[in-house]
Amino acid sequence: MNHSSSKANNWFVCPQVNPKAATRLFIFPYAGGGPTAFWKWAAGFPDHLETWIVHYPGRGSRYNESPVKEIGVLVEGLSQAIRSFLEKPFVFFGHSLGGLIAFELIRSLRQENLPEPNILFISACGAPQTPDSHAPIHGLPNAEFLEALKGLKGIPAEVLDHTEIMDLLLPILRADFEAVERYNYKPNVPLLDCPIFAFGGDDDQRVSHTSLESWADQTNSTFRSKYFPGGHFFINNKKDAIIQSITDEIVVPAIQEPESK
Repeated sequence: MNHSSSKANNWFVCPQVNPKAATRLFIFPYAGGGPTAFWKWAAGFPDHLETWIVHYPGRGSRYNESPVKEIGVLVEGLSQAIRSFLEKPFVFFGHSLGGLIAFELIRSLRQENLPEPNILFISACGAPQTPDSHAPIHGLPNAEFLEALKGLKGIPAEVLDHTEIMDLLLPILRADFEAVERYNYKPNVPLLDCPIFAFGGDDDQRVSHTSLESWADQTNSTFRSKYFPGGHFFINNKKDAIIQSITDEIVVPAIQEPESK
């Protein structure tokens, strides 16, 4: 199927198309993040993985669309768009907001009897059933909102101090934070069948170890966690180690090997 001509292409960007890859890795960016945030990751993965980055409305080439303020609406769009990509084994990686979207997308795919990912990689995202201990920030006045964002250390200082860029980014960030802060977790839904592997930052002020470890309660399969030095955006400094951890978990299908008698 030619993905470039399909509408699905709105929602997914592939930095290096690789038709021979055995597995697709879908990356779900954090609040305010778009495909460019993970563009360099693609080159770090081996050839048996093809990386697709989720492209939320309101940023990048979708700048003329309104940013979405509800996780459910994002999941609805993604659930339709991802269908043409599910003929191969796939895995999900979501950082922060992206982790919740990835989780809800798996629930949505299951409801439609569509394939589940082989693994869900969660990064800097508390388990959905754990209460958010932070006061909502999406409705704060600009100065206070910016102050709260600075505390997460996810936006480079030169961007935060650049008024024109921040004027473009603020509506996107507000929408993304509103999506997280108004997220409504539905209990009594069957647990996931795929393993969950969670990555955390040792000094993440936003996601406690307890809330990260609580992802164990969301799967019938195995759960593991791994911590890296750093805060909520440990992925920026530990990119190579995380790429390695993901790669190590994804089994290369043994197609070429002759059958042993």
